[in-house]
Amino acid sequence: MTHPEKVVIAMSGGVDSSVCASMMKDAGYDCVGMTMRLWKGPEAEEQACSTQSCCGSESVEDARLVAESLGIPYYAINFRQEFWDQVVKVFAEQYFAGRTPSPCILCNEKLKFDTLYKKALEIGAHKVCTGHYARIHFNEATGRWHLLRGRDRNKDQSYFLFSMTQEQLSKTLFPVGDFTKDVIREMAGAANLVTAKKPESMDICFIPDGDYVAFLERNFPELTAEAKGKVKHVDGTDLGEHAGIHSVTIGQRKGLGIAFGRPLYVTGIDPATKEVRVGNKEDTLKTEFSVSRVNWILLEPQLGKSYEATFKVRSRGPESTGRVYPMPNGQARIVFDKPQHAVTPGQAAVFYQGESVLGGGWID
Repeated sequence: MTHPEKVVIAMSGGVDSSVCASMMKDAGYDCVGMTMRLWKGPEAEEQACSTQSCCGSESVEDARLVAESLGIPYYAINFRQEFWDQVVKVFAEQYFAGRTPSPCILCNEKLKFDTLYKKALEIGAHKVCTGHYARIHFNEATGRWHLLRGRDRNKDQSYFLFSMTQEQLSKTLFPVGDFTKDVIREMAGAANLVTAKKPESMDICFIPDGDYVAFLERNFPELTAEAKGKVKHVDGTDLGEHAGIHSVTIGQRKGLGIAFGRPLYVTGIDPATKEVRVGNKEDTLKTEFSVSRVNWILLEPQLGKSYEATFKVRSRGPESTGRVYPMPNGQARIVFDKPQHAVTPGQAAVFYQGESVLGGGWID
């Protein structure tokens, strides 16, 4: 059985995208495998053969081997400059602006579903297929594409995909989203894919050791030099100096370099004065906040209305309940039913109704 559509499979060299390629080939699609070669920096280059890195040279070779075993064309595309400009630089600028960025969301938004998507169109492909644990559904009644959580709630990646447009959703396939990770591994083994037992990749592919503070200090010394400032208690007491606003995040308790009689948490960061404010844990609680650059998926919002939803304000955090109020200029106000800890500027707030992503935006 053949399928009339050509599909570009975004192959990271991991088990999930490898199974995607196998599934698309078995379904009869005209498949092309593509790997994005991303900027890694010298530290990551040294560890380029690490299976922990989704952009290492070993991963490119694994993707190539999988494509060869499936008999599909394969290309490794150089997106290093785009990745530096649109992900790495923004990652740094956000930290030095007192915000906590989410590079995986930026990579999805700016590269996988924009730059790679355009490259796929150039070669005549109809769709892009990735190994994300999420699902896409077209609602005939509303004429809208829905983004749904992955069946495996432990692996669900819908949070990282909230910025996808209706056009992108219409041109994207997430075949692994209907399965659990264990089943995907079994499928990889049954297909004799070389990636079947490959371990999970790290969260931030360009920081192999996970030390983002050291990464920023090595690669952005001019910004680091201006990042130090005072640590002040919410009552105004001067408690000393911090190592730089890039080294702290809202809700942080340890590593502040100050002594106090009880635990203190970061409650605020002022990028203008470089002042970091700390207080008790209850001082980090918020009942409402605003988000910008909101992307609505489930519906077109109406000003003056509010929508009941559950919310995630960090990828691995618990969900909370509340309402979202659409505002002009792509903004929205979120009001929780109960106060939540450490709502962090720069992170994404994603709103759900049941299994569907209602929308999401960037926390102000």
